[in-house]
Amino acid sequence: MSKTHERSSEVVALAAPSTPLSSVHQGERFFAMNPRQILKILVYSLLLVNWINYIINDITVASHTVHAGWQWHDWTSAFATTLDEAAWFLLLFLLELETYLLSDEAFTKTRVRVMQGLRLLCILFIGHTIVAFGNILMELGRSVEHAATDVCAFAGQGLSYARNLEYWEITADNCASIVSTGTLYQFDQGQLITDAAGFRVEWELAWADFLEVVLWVFILFLIEMMVRLQEKGVTDGAALKTARISKAVLYGFLWLIAAYWAFGGHWMFAWDESLWILGFIAIGMNLSEWRDEIQQESSTAEVAETPSI
Repeated sequence: MSKTHERSSEVVALAAPSTPLSSVHQGERFFAMNPRQILKILVYSLLLVNWINYIINDITVASHTVHAGWQWHDWTSAFATTLDEAAWFLLLFLLELETYLLSDEAFTKTRVRVMQGLRLLCILFIGHTIVAFGNILMELGRSVEHAATDVCAFAGQGLSYARNLEYWEITADNCASIVSTGTLYQFDQGQLITDAAGFRVEWELAWADFLEVVLWVFILFLIEMMVRLQEKGVTDGAALKTARISKAVLYGFLWLIAAYWAFGGHWMFAWDESLWILGFIAIGMNLSEWRDEIQQESSTAEVAETPSI
């Protein structure tokens, strides 16, 4: 693939190889970059920060759900979001390499094999996330109902009360202050308790998580298809047009999920979703630039082959 723009649009005058660049010169290089590239660096950096927040969040939730009977798959399920974010971050980096940073000459057989291996590893982690989120939905379906039971009946049992992804360990000191109405539901291998309103929120959030990762898998498939087509020199046609329209529709559904999270007070999730959408839109812009290059090179070649009169 021909991606010479990464060298022509951003590189400024450099010092001699033996002369190290000063911090001032490095700053000048940064601000001389294409604004789109600065935006991408900013988005990718913020995604990395968000990943750290998800690690902390998974640790917090696990502290309320872990019990002695956990096996290895319970641990990986508890940290499914952390593993999922890491896999998507690596996939985003690989797509950035493929669609912008690396030139044709950089795609040696060894590098291609390494990239394919990393891509396969990421897909396995994402597949694990789909299974883990599916198991959460099934676990909610197996919840135990406790009709007209007071929260204090569960005090001192090592259980936690859940409401909209907030958790409180149920103790004799705080159980009376936990507001709940009607039937209580026990779920997540019996480690969490909530009332009907809280259980409805758990269902909604679980479905949002599951649908979100499935939508992203479809988007990844479409992007990979577009990359492979453009590698073959295909820059137009029904397949590419359908892929672009389908991506736009899927992004629309993801924006709706982000809006749901924001409405529920989960601003970090909504912010993270927005960043991921922007990150993959940036990959789409890379593909557009690359497509324009292919078309320009094709036009140049046709002009060169036209016999002069």
